Amino acid sequence: MALHRPPKPLLLVAAATGALLTGLLTGTGAAQAATSQACDIYAAGGTPCVAAHSTTRALYGSYTGSLYQVRRASDNATANIAPLSAGGVANAAAQDSFCAGTSCVITVIYDQSGRGNNLTQAPPGGFNGPAAGGYDNLANATAAPVTVGGHKAYGVFVAPGTGYRNNNTNGIATGDQPEGMYAIFDGTHYNGGCCFDYGNAERNSRDNGNGTMEAIYFGNIKVWGYGTGNGPWIMADLENGLFSGVNAGYNANDPSISHRFLTAVIKGEPNHWSIRGGNAQSGSLSTFYNGARPNVSGYNPMKKEGAIILGIGGDNSVGAAGTFYEGVMTSGYPSDATENSVQASVVAAGYSTSGSGTPGPAVGSTISLRATTACCTTRYISHSGATVSTQVVSSSSSATAKANASWIVRAGLGNGSCVSFESKNTAGSYLRHQNYQLYLHANDGSSLFAQDATFCPQAGQNGQGNSFMSNNYSSRYIRHYNNNVYIASNGGSNAFDSSTSYADDVSWVVTAPWTP
Repeated sequence: MALHRPPKPLLLVAAATGALLTGLLTGTGAAQAATSQACDIYAAGGTPCVAAHSTTRALYGSYTGSLYQVRRASDNATANIAPLSAGGVANAAAQDSFCAGTSCVITVIYDQSGRGNNLTQAPPGGFNGPAAGGYDNLANATAAPVTVGGHKAYGVFVAPGTGYRNNNTNGIATGDQPEGMYAIFDGTHYNGGCCFDYGNAERNSRDNGNGTMEAIYFGNIKVWGYGTGNGPWIMADLENGLFSGVNAGYNANDPSISHRFLTAVIKGEPNHWSIRGGNAQSGSLSTFYNGARPNVSGYNPMKKEGAIILGIGGDNSVGAAGTFYEGVMTSGYPSDATENSVQASVVAAGYSTSGSGTPGPAVGSTISLRATTACCTTRYISHSGATVSTQVVSSSSSATAKANASWIVRAGLGNGSCVSFESKNTAGSYLRHQNYQLYLHANDGSSLFAQDATFCPQAGQNGQGNSFMSNNYSSRYIRHYNNNVYIASNGGSNAFDSSTSYADDVSWVVTAPWTP
């Protein structure tokens, strides 16, 4: 294979078949902290957390420390974000205040277990990342807004090229030692790139052979393994193989699964491992595989090395996409009953998309998008054939000009949590970026087109309307520059990346359509 064979981390999916622990609260606010959270439950089951990561909430009922750190573009200052109360939801308002008027990235995801297994910017390895020195990109801090128990929070939005890692961990399983892990993902945000993983990987960021990884993988790549349907699947990245069961390649019992909030579980011990999963908003966990290690040489015994990765493969393959909200790794092989109680606690936490910030345009509506920069408030995103630009449109404009500036909002072709814009007068053609410039192209059904044509609404960076982040370049937003339209970053080598008027140029007011 031309691709490296990185560890594909399987998300540990905790089944919610068990009842909540007595006295379990949901961690939904400053006044109400959870008395028992996921890591408390694992500890009670004899398999304590040795790593616990979340940007949305505390994973111990008594935890009050920092959840993550953000860095803002305007002055490179950093701020730590803590829960609203012990065991509670992240203080997203503190992030919003700190990042107001600029953009922020997530620089550290702190380990709540006390072992110091923090996740930071992944270094180069078998593959280089796109950032300076071959490092991976850091996640846009506002790209994955949600609510947890009614309180706003932010997940970790992994666009291709984004990755976090810790190669010098404490207490993570090595060799054939037993471990468990679960993660909560956005089940609608994935791709066929290698490899969206969370879990145990090599300490040198290189492919060290079969069995040197054990991580949760989520996506729809079929190169190494797959399950029923078209995906996505929860699989285990064990290095040089994404496994959906005992066999290399196809295993019928691993289903396609795409809940908006997905619980993914992987666990392993000597010659025994399991895949579990479920809906993080309701119900229990299902077991998709429970049995012997793969019937391929090199996986029994395992040779796990004990690093931790998020969003990448073990050799720093950086082609994957996904969204991570929380996850843990344990010492020891958790029982199904323990995982079922963890799943129940996750469901009780109340993950939701409702009320998660400025909602953006409604899917199915027809709209127009007006610029907010002082020079250009009569200009709208428009097309003439394949060419996309901003044009002055008014009530006296021609019917064609009005139709060219009208767009049907569709669920994101490459991420159901975001949106795509179909031309009102050219059915089947969408706004998409190519070489950073926007065009109107017919949907060719490819994964690349779907990603290029998907944009994620956020609050407008100048306080007006919305800004629309590129789904596959999370530092870039739809911007007008000299009346042309691009996906642009705030500062960069291209003229259209200029920091001058950036916040205004990437902010758009969603208006009634010129052509309903």
